[in-house]
Amino acid sequence: MFVLRVHSVDSEQPISIEDEESGFSFAPSRRSQRPDKLVPSLKLTERKGLIHLYRNSSHSSLPNPSSRSTTLFVVAVPNYLSSLDFIRFCDSQIAHVSQILFIRNDAMEDRYSVLITLSDQAGADGFHKNLNGRKYAPSEAEVCHILYVLTVEHTEFDELAASSPVGFTELPTCPICLERLDPDTSGILSTLCDHSFQCSCTSKWTYLSCQVCRLCQQQDDIISCSICGKTDNVWACLVCGFLGCGRYKEGHSIRHWKETHHCYSLDLRTQQIWDYVGDNYVHRLNHSKIDGKSVEMNNRCLSHEGDCGLCECSEDTGISGAILNSKVDSIVTEYNDLLASQLRAQRQASYYESLIVEARSKQESSIAEAVEQTVVKKMQELQNEIEKCEEEKTEITEVNRKLIKEQDTWRKKAKEIEEREAALIGSKDETIVDLEEQIRDIRVFVEAQKTLKNMSSDSDGIREGTVLPVPINQEPVRRQKKKSNRRK
Repeated sequence: MFVLRVHSVDSEQPISIEDEESGFSFAPSRRSQRPDKLVPSLKLTERKGLIHLYRNSSHSSLPNPSSRSTTLFVVAVPNYLSSLDFIRFCDSQIAHVSQILFIRNDAMEDRYSVLITLSDQAGADGFHKNLNGRKYAPSEAEVCHILYVLTVEHTEFDELAASSPVGFTELPTCPICLERLDPDTSGILSTLCDHSFQCSCTSKWTYLSCQVCRLCQQQDDIISCSICGKTDNVWACLVCGFLGCGRYKEGHSIRHWKETHHCYSLDLRTQQIWDYVGDNYVHRLNHSKIDGKSVEMNNRCLSHEGDCGLCECSEDTGISGAILNSKVDSIVTEYNDLLASQLRAQRQASYYESLIVEARSKQESSIAEAVEQTVVKKMQELQNEIEKCEEEKTEITEVNRKLIKEQDTWRKKAKEIEEREAALIGSKDETIVDLEEQIRDIRVFVEAQKTLKNMSSDSDGIREGTVLPVPINQEPVRRQKKKSNRRK
């Protein structure tokens, strides 16, 4: 099952066959001929966009009744074929086609893709059966790869197009990289070339647009990890071409998969492909230990019913032994890498353990020294504070003694002042009493004078009168007592 997402900001543009000029044709006599069975209602459109191809992770990508549809996707068409040339290539099945959409990407100058919609399922099956795996031209190396597509989504957002649907994983759109994968993963049954180094189809087909194929051809160059720069055990992402070291180095290839969900990675040394989701190898081709040539890992029948009895799929061509040896070789290589990494880890662990012990001893000694210095410094500070407190205590004791002595002196002075004040008050009271007696005498004298003056006419009465004592007025005495009580 395949799902197609196209990131495009352009709309579909109609194209006309009459306006197409063929840059390549299959025979000179057919250069200017129209296809024989061209449907009048055939809709031809074109748009620019970036294609993202996804497959269901839990099912095989090989055609089956549940995964077929009326929409077909041609992975790559060489750019020297015009739209009219491609229609001529599909001439025998063009009668069942209702719409053809040509999808071009400016970043890929050597190829474009085609999305084909057919009228019914029988027509789609016939189109797939007759044209899938067929060369575009007898003298050329490029092969037509057709996939059944369940859904096609067009979006203007790159993040949405690059995000994998739930349960799907992204595949490379490079035809050579797709042919490197086994049929269950790529949906491509058979290939006509082993795509070895310096192969003509690899250099011609995807040298300009596919970074992985370019790296496979540049074997003389030193390839390093894009993150840490290590040159051993470097893997290339089949989807975006990212270069990262393996899990037995720094593991940047695995980190790339976790960040982008690009699960297919190519070992540039052995040309084997690892699937991080399935946790196994999924490459189609492997180098045989018998003759050193590339052999196909999966040899399947091209018929949907299984063993048809007509092709060579039922015959043992001697590949089984080569496949077994290649699998054993890959397992041995994996085991050796694992063992080497574990031994290296153990050596590093023992080395680092000694470093840890030494560091701990240094740390303990430094801590003990620091604690001792801190304790000595703290004790010195406490001793200084104690001496300072002793000095302050002595000064406070001296001040207290002086204050007590001054207190006694001031008490004596206060007592003397109170005594003097009491004596002064007593003398004042005596003076007041004396003055009051004098005032009383004066009053008596004045009253007597007045009485005598009033009675001056009756001198005889005075002569015969009797002198009586005047009663003493007690009010001044009571006033004096009140004042003395107030002073007290």
